[in-house]
This record gives sequence, C-alpha cells and structure tokens, in this order.
Amino acid sequence: MSIVVTGATGHLGRHVVEQLLEKVPADQVTAVVRTPEKADDLAERGVRIAVADYNAPETFDGLFAAGDKVLLVSGNEFDKGRVGQHKVVIEAAKAAGVALLAYTSAPGSLSAALADDHRGTEEALTGSGVPYVLLRNGWYHENYTENLAPVLEHSAVVAAAGEGRVSSASRADYAAAAVAVLTGEGHENQTYELGGDEAWSFAEYAAELSRQTGKEIAYSAVSGEVMKGILGGAGMPEPFADILVGVDASMAKGELVVSSGDLSRLAGRPTTPLSEAIAAALKG
Repeated sequence: MSIVVTGATGHLGRHVVEQLLEKVPADQVTAVVRTPEKADDLAERGVRIAVADYNAPETFDGLFAAGDKVLLVSGNEFDKGRVGQHKVVIEAAKAAGVALLAYTSAPGSLSAALADDHRGTEEALTGSGVPYVLLRNGWYHENYTENLAPVLEHSAVVAAAGEGRVSSASRADYAAAAVAVLTGEGHENQTYELGGDEAWSFAEYAAELSRQTGKEIAYSAVSGEVMKGILGGAGMPEPFADILVGVDASMAKGELVVSSGDLSRLAGRPTTPLSEAIAAALKG
C-alpha cells in the first residue's frame, strides 16, 4: 500500500509530502510529478517518484495499485479542461482498485466560475464508485502574502470584494488536513468544508499590514471592472483575471466564509492566523 500524491512538487503537494514523511516511512509515499528533477530531494529521502501528466492519460497506466490511498491535487491549467484532466486520475484509480481518493476541491458555498471545474470533478468522483473524500479547501493566506510587493509599493490593498470576509488558512494547514485523511481511518465518502478559524475583511488585512510595516496602508474597494483593468495592466491574461474578479464578487457575498471547524479539527490544532502569515512573508 502506498500513499500517492499528485502534483507533489507544487505549492500544496510539497507540503503534503513533507508532512507525510513525519508520519509514515518514505518508501510508503509516492510523489507523482511531471518534472522528476524537481523531486530529486524527495527521491534522496526514499520517496518513490512517478512521472505522469494529467494531459497524457497513458502515463497513469499502472501507476496506482489496489489498496493505495491517493490525493488528487487539482490542476492549475485552467485552459486545458481540468475536469477531463482529473477524470484521467479518477479512472486510473478506479481501474486499480484504490482504497481512497481524496480531491482538493473548493467550498460548497462558492458560486464563482472558479468552482465549476471542482463541481464537475466532484460529480465524476462521487459517481465513480471509488471511495472518496472531498477536501473543499477555502482560500490560501499565500494568495495574498506572496504578492505583497505591489501592496507595499502603492500602500494600498485593492480588491473588488467590498466588505466581504474570507476564512483563509495557510497551505500547511490544508496539507495537514489532507495528511490526516490519508493516514487516518473512517474518512470514506466524506465531504469536509475547510477554512481558517478566523474570517477577516480586506480592511482588517490592510490594518494588519499597516501595524506590521509601520506604513499607512489603506483598503481600496473597487468595482469588478476596475479590478479587471488593474489585473490586465499587470500582465494577467484576461481569462484568469475574470476568474479572480469572480472570486472577489463571491467574497463580497460571503461565499468564502467557512465556519464548519473541519480544518482545525482534522489538523488537530488551530489554523495559522493571517497575522503570522504576514509576518513570515515580510521577513521573506
């Protein structure tokens, strides 16, 4: 039996593998990657490396074995038909008879276009007959803290989210939930709504940045059209800008507030406060 993690050298996947290595022997972990060189350090520690690509179904032939537990980390190629990509993994897992397939989805409350691929994948997975877990991950702190340069340069947090609040958490928090599911028992056919313990608004985010930097940083609430123009001006492709503006609109409606407590319960600890993520990013 192996615990198999797709996208294992990506931002979230690497956190999952690192945390798995704290709980199970390295030879029980398989890291699925597209570029094996990026996983050299994991291979040196005894992790099995499998090279496969969502866009090449044949690369998943024989990758899984009966009894494996698999984490399907959602792809980030929005222009390549993510549901079809994910079905490649689901079908290979079904053919192999895996014990569990966990999928990193999006909150059930999210109506933005970003959620469409996740809902399509959930439908394919729950209808496949494979024992599943839906890990409906909320927003990541790092979506903001990894992009502080323009905020600090202009002394402004700009978003089209109005006074909406967000239950974000760190990637390490979401990884801890995935590891708990992959190494625990009794999670078959469960859906977990995952988000940080404390929801925050962009005004509060700007205030925390001001406190930690000693600079006066304001929140500028703009319309979706203005936000789209700003993102386009920064070089973001229009389809992706549309997705992010749609997420802001969902935030304004409260769709990214997750109050289930599932994340801290699965992780076995409180989620990382936004203030901590900001401090770590500023130390950079």
